[in-house]
Amino acid sequence: MLKKLSDKVYYMPQYSETDRPTLGLICGENFSVIVDSGNSPAHARDFLNLVEQIDIAPVKFVVITHWHWDHIFGMDTMKLLSISHNQTKDRIEYLKTLTWDDASLDSRVETGEEIEFCSSMIKLEMPTRDHLKLKAPDISFNSTIELDLGGVRCIVEHVGGVHAQDSSIIYIPDEKVMFLGDCIYQDFYSGEWSYDLNELTVLLDKIKKYDVDYYVTGHQDPKTHAELWSWMDELIQIGEIVGEESSLDKAVARYNEVQKTLPSEEQLEYIQNFVSGNQKKLIRNEA
Repeated sequence: MLKKLSDKVYYMPQYSETDRPTLGLICGENFSVIVDSGNSPAHARDFLNLVEQIDIAPVKFVVITHWHWDHIFGMDTMKLLSISHNQTKDRIEYLKTLTWDDASLDSRVETGEEIEFCSSMIKLEMPTRDHLKLKAPDISFNSTIELDLGGVRCIVEHVGGVHAQDSSIIYIPDEKVMFLGDCIYQDFYSGEWSYDLNELTVLLDKIKKYDVDYYVTGHQDPKTHAELWSWMDELIQIGEIVGEESSLDKAVARYNEVQKTLPSEEQLEYIQNFVSGNQKKLIRNEA
């Protein structure tokens, strides 16, 4: 179903069973814009069918937050002008050269180019991919691009982050809503899932400068300003406690000493994420 977040902003909730991310709709007086194209032609069609049921200005563009499969595989199906960061376009141009049958996916998992989670979800969402056609964005930008939808503005800004270096956010100042895509999530394409404290801090500084009431994330329900920053503040605090520690046991001991309590399951996961990030930095420095 399509949910209304503010006067001019709607979203289709994420569906974790086949890794369908949240899709967005921003409505102006002259035209409307979709945020991300879905993880399959079926996902895109489901979303477009819901959009057709509401009385809004015609949809003209789809803005892509980053290159990962679950946000781009529906782009050709949408038949809209598409916008992304330059790096996103370059990455999708490469993905167009690949084949997506089971054997090819399995082979890329073996070489480490693809991860098992994404391969499994692709197979669940699209058991057959004979007619899957990838499309590169029509319009790309370097830093920011602004769209005037008629009475509603959208600012699209490249922010990066460890999840995907090409990540962009979409901010609607008139509605005080921001689409984050997946930019605040971990790096999961290079070994163990990880965070880098410095990169996370830089990313959050870019997000923090905007006046936002609601944040729409790729794989969770929308969060209020208080909810998002309570989560991010805790994440930063854990990263600062871990510091440059590359031993999980020592990092957990440091957490226990500072917080005077054992970490919860979720906090332990975040400790592991920062430890893994530190381990990756050590490997890079030794190379």
